[in-house]
Amino acid sequence: MIGRINSIETLGAVDGPGLRFVAFMQGCPMRCEFCHNPDTWETKADVQFEWTPAELFAEVKRYKSFIKKGGVTVSGGEPLMQAAFVREFFCLCHEAGIHTALDTSGAIATPEAFAVLEYTDLVLLDIKTLDDQLHPSYTGLTRQNNQRWLDQLLSIGKPTWIRHVVVPERTYDDARLSALAQHLLPYLPIIERIELLPYHTMGRQKYQQLGIPYPLEGLPDLTQEQINHARELFRAIVPVTVQ
Repeated sequence: MIGRINSIETLGAVDGPGLRFVAFMQGCPMRCEFCHNPDTWETKADVQFEWTPAELFAEVKRYKSFIKKGGVTVSGGEPLMQAAFVREFFCLCHEAGIHTALDTSGAIATPEAFAVLEYTDLVLLDIKTLDDQLHPSYTGLTRQNNQRWLDQLLSIGKPTWIRHVVVPERTYDDARLSALAQHLLPYLPIIERIELLPYHTMGRQKYQQLGIPYPLEGLPDLTQEQINHARELFRAIVPVTVQ
């Protein structure tokens, strides 16, 4: 089994607890307007690595002493487009006592995708928007599978971090933010943290390099004042860590 890996980050500090080895898998079914990694979309695009799970794990072992208080994160793209690979890789990590985190949009809700959870210690679940009317134009897909993932994680008691990108003129809106915070209240038994991530334009150059029109041309970065406001709004509703 060969995994197609766009890139790796050997000492990542933002994709789960502690220092982490992060593998960014190639391929994504979504086309989020705010995506800053369009180079991960196409499944057949050139990648840095084509490795078996064992070969990726061999690379991880080189950094085991550095990530012993962190672990391994598989991100993307959407890693569950290569679910069997991720499951086998996570199994190897578990056998070695290495913490595993899955960063997913929840766009793929198949038995093969859910099977990855057997060897997953933490899920970083991205929620793009709760608006069923906005979701298709905003991401390219409906949000039903994302909701299935949230329900599945609650049903098995899987520790979860929620991630939500806050975008001006899209999701930076008090009513939308409050609705999301309220929506998450029944899931507090599994939610350890909520990360509100400010929209930025740092990925714009990648679109130019790929010859793809930038979807949010002219939209400014979310300001520090705006993201602070969004976080305070969440903190007033949900009694978990909000960052």
